[in-house]
Amino acid sequence: MRTLGIIGGLGPESTIDYYGRIIALYRERTADGSYPQFIINSIDMKKGLDFMDANNLAGMAEYLLEEIGRLAQAGATFGLISANTPHIVFDEVASKSPIPLISIVEATCAAAKTRKLKRLALFGTRYTMQATFYPKVFSREEIELLLPDAKDQDYIHDKYFKELVSGKFLPETRAGLLAIVGRMKANSDIDGLILAGTELPLILRDSEHNGIPFLDTTEIHCEAAVTEMLP
Repeated sequence: MRTLGIIGGLGPESTIDYYGRIIALYRERTADGSYPQFIINSIDMKKGLDFMDANNLAGMAEYLLEEIGRLAQAGATFGLISANTPHIVFDEVASKSPIPLISIVEATCAAAKTRKLKRLALFGTRYTMQATFYPKVFSREEIELLLPDAKDQDYIHDKYFKELVSGKFLPETRAGLLAIVGRMKANSDIDGLILAGTELPLILRDSEHNGIPFLDTTEIHCEAAVTEMLP
């Protein structure tokens, strides 16, 4: 079995979710009662956000590479970053990484293609929604990504950092997020939603809303990792 290394802590709640899902998916695919062995390097989310706020992408990439190096030294043979926003520097990091990395964006795009989805709303942090790393990948498959309006983007970003990363999953916030889905269905004719923030599946736990399927990037990423772990 290949040894997975995870860059976690971005944030802690979703890292815990990755841990549980990988174990569950692994055990679903094996019949001998064994559990997977993998390595988690939980890093400082504040340090990463400071790089993002300063638009210091070179610093962000260097920080991630240093921490991925620790995973390699610990015995990881491949890895992933358990968050969407750091994928803003994924291409640079992957090209210099000492171990192969699984992209959450590429894996999600493959899932959308399999489901024949063509007009997807993108929810995530402001960094993710306003960056080009998601459209760059999805445009290759002629899949259109649509963003909430500016006010709704502010709402999602604020709730993300004031509540979700701290493990606060409030019913009124869930209702607010679903209201945005409803507006985008009515106004933009979306046929799916990418939960492009790994805390979002912790509050939007259903697989769809009013006929709009959710692409859970955590689940998709974990499935790709377990596939790579198994011979």
